[in-house]
Amino acid sequence: MNIIIIEDEKPAARLLQRKLEKLNINVEVMLHSVEESINWFSTNIHPDLIFLDIQLSDGLSFEIFEKINIKSAVIFTTAYDEYALQAFKLNSIDYLLKPIDEEELQVAVSKFKERLPKKETIQLDIDQIKKMFANPTETHFKKRFTIKLGQQLKMINIEDVECFYSENKGTYLHTFENRNYLLDNTLEQLEAELDPKDFYRVSRKFIIPMKSIKEIQMHSNSRLKVVLPSYKEDDVIVSREKVTDFKTWLG
Repeated sequence: MNIIIIEDEKPAARLLQRKLEKLNINVEVMLHSVEESINWFSTNIHPDLIFLDIQLSDGLSFEIFEKINIKSAVIFTTAYDEYALQAFKLNSIDYLLKPIDEEELQVAVSKFKERLPKKETIQLDIDQIKKMFANPTETHFKKRFTIKLGQQLKMINIEDVECFYSENKGTYLHTFENRNYLLDNTLEQLEAELDPKDFYRVSRKFIIPMKSIKEIQMHSNSRLKVVLPSYKEDDVIVSREKVTDFKTWLG
């Protein structure tokens, strides 16, 4: 069984590769962009299965299908919410919601293996799927957080968030008023709920909104340090593997 991963974030690609190796599945190739994928498919035998991220560094992965007649089965990996995933259900496409759960990964692979002897192919309605993702509405993303404070509930609007961070196995929301609030969400869950145009996960510990960036400084080992208006408890460091993508996000 030949498998490739197409994922623009190399750490995420390696993590998926390790999870597949636990299932005794070897990944043949890892690709990281639309252009690289088109070039590869143009000159290589198509694999049995592709794990395909939706949003790549140079565009939506659907552009690959517009250039190349892909003959492989596809399991999409995505951080989009359930509403957008209706596109996959309508087209009988397997998908895995990020962060990828190992049990769900095993189920998806098992479904593929069941089809493999029959050599069943999935006809992708790319135009229909693109419509679902071309103009995602703001209602898909988190607008506010409800925080429990004793016997009361406090509403915090997304515009008031200076950053999210993890500490001692907890996840916290930090506001521009220099207040910290404990959340039930993990950073991985938040990453899928926040608008990627406005929020970026700079490291394992921090997610920051673009509007809270006060200053960006050069840091050791080719990393960057982000200075926020009020959060001073720890340095906000952009990990080295994310620097290029972070700069792209900044535009």
